[in-house]
Amino acid sequence: MPAETLEFKAELKQLLRLITHSLYSDREIFLRELISNASDAVNKVRFDALANADKLEGNTDWKIKIAPDKEAKTLTISDNGIGMTRQEVIDHLGTVAQSGTRAFLEAAKASAQGAGPGLIGQFGVGFYSAFMVADTVTVVTRGPGTPADGTKWVSDGQGAFTVEAVEKPGRGTDVILHLKEDAAEFLDPWKLRSLVRKFSDFIEHPVVMDEVTEKDGEKTTTEETLNSRKAVWLRNKAEVKPDEYAEFYKQISHDSDPPLTTIHYAAEGNTEFKVLCFVPAKKPFSFDWEEPKAGLRLYVQRVLIMERCEEVLPFYLRFVKGVVDSADLPLNVSREILQQNPILTTIQKSVVKNVLDALAGMKNVEFEKYREFYAGLGPVLKEGLTRDFMNREKIADLLLFESANTPAGQLTTLAEYVEKMPEGQTDIFYLIGEDVEPLRRSPYLEAFRAKGQDVLLLSDPIDEFALPQLGEYKGKKLHAADRGAAPTADDIPADVKEQFAPLVAAFKATLPETADVRLTKRLTESAAVLVAEEHGTSAHMERLMERMGRGEGKGKRVLELNPDHPAVQAARELHSKSADDPRVAVYARLFHEQAVIAEGSKVADPTALAARVNELIARDAAR
Repeated sequence: MPAETLEFKAELKQLLRLITHSLYSDREIFLRELISNASDAVNKVRFDALANADKLEGNTDWKIKIAPDKEAKTLTISDNGIGMTRQEVIDHLGTVAQSGTRAFLEAAKASAQGAGPGLIGQFGVGFYSAFMVADTVTVVTRGPGTPADGTKWVSDGQGAFTVEAVEKPGRGTDVILHLKEDAAEFLDPWKLRSLVRKFSDFIEHPVVMDEVTEKDGEKTTTEETLNSRKAVWLRNKAEVKPDEYAEFYKQISHDSDPPLTTIHYAAEGNTEFKVLCFVPAKKPFSFDWEEPKAGLRLYVQRVLIMERCEEVLPFYLRFVKGVVDSADLPLNVSREILQQNPILTTIQKSVVKNVLDALAGMKNVEFEKYREFYAGLGPVLKEGLTRDFMNREKIADLLLFESANTPAGQLTTLAEYVEKMPEGQTDIFYLIGEDVEPLRRSPYLEAFRAKGQDVLLLSDPIDEFALPQLGEYKGKKLHAADRGAAPTADDIPADVKEQFAPLVAAFKATLPETADVRLTKRLTESAAVLVAEEHGTSAHMERLMERMGRGEGKGKRVLELNPDHPAVQAARELHSKSADDPRVAVYARLFHEQAVIAEGSKVADPTALAARVNELIARDAAR
């Protein structure tokens, strides 16, 4: 098949332009990315061979080879991994779908100047980092079980690439970098050794380079292994330095920052396994766009069996990265066997306990670091309230909240809330909305403030689902401040109810969209408020469901009136003098519409609301 020239997709052109012209500092990370890709390719063919040994083709001398050629000014990184077919080369090296390029570009623009190179691996575009040091990149590859013909891919990173068939006798991939004039340092064996030890020392496969020695006029070539290949998780914790942990974390997570905390331990007894996992310091750039996956790398006696084993880490802890190595699982373990294996249940319980304990320790000892972590990943942690019933209270202890009684920006915990509850308060109150600042001014808080009671203010979309699942904390029930009869309300005197009964009946007749109209002691400053019944759907939940395309129309809520408010009293007086006065219906509408606005919803007819307000202004001005 003749050579074929194809165009890069538009976003990929932007990426290559950015890499070539802007992300120029710290460009040595290209070697880390290419070695990491080669290691993944070897792991892939080893795993596939567990079910199909023919894929090995007798080629099991696993290694990644670096070959600098000073005369040709090329640097080649080779592996005997899974390789690629012609179509896979086109799909993986020429299109956006496989690379996360668009998200990378957005994050690079949003990041600080010079922070870009650290994002490259995180966004799955590590291969393209080669263009930071190379004018042209050539890839020669062949997959397992294919004819001797391989595929050659060549590009200068300017917008197009060529693909053609070539002869390649062995399975695997060669990435050949034709280095730029100012990148000659990467042909220096000493430089390459130092970079491998810096970035890839923990790669489990040997990273090798030919070393030429001369003795008595004779040259001898031997293969030198550049990486120590010491699996960090198998070493004694006391022997591992913090920077070694940090580099291993960056290698497996592609995060550019060191982790918040490291969890490293060995479990012994009936079930033996080793765990090394990391909690990120903050939410990674790629977290919101990448496909959400949970799980740790699963090794069986140092052989990688699964890249993401969901059975050892629940979904709500998907931000945790790391490895678990079991000596008790078989090497040919399948996903079906994993789902039924009690060893995995034991490992998961152990990992979850240690992660939650580590987070609790961080919260108690280094609160500011924990707070930065929580700002980005707290909503994900809250998912555990709906999924992990066994650890629900442990998760609840990790949650941070703003509240009505805390200054803006300060955070409290459920334990602190309970400790500060005034005598006589039996429930924990919370209020949910889109943003905390409007919640601080909400009329729902008025009666609670009057009694010195605090209300937790929540603004994460998950809160509507998670907090009700928690139900109670330390024997205290959680109660939404905008649902049901006000738990802080005093009984309204019978004579007051009697005085307002005709007005309440008139408002009910005027407002069929309400479930009820009643008096309340929930309010001290506002005239009216809308509340959901105890087990009804709140306005905020309705808005969330509508955004998700699952809205089923607005439910009916209760309009509560403050009998002590001058406006409500004026409406009562008007109705008592003339029950047929058309202004009574106008006032009913205005009380309802102001309550709709106060709850954060939109009024059904803003034009009609404006007309009613203008009519009042004109009438008042004419007096």
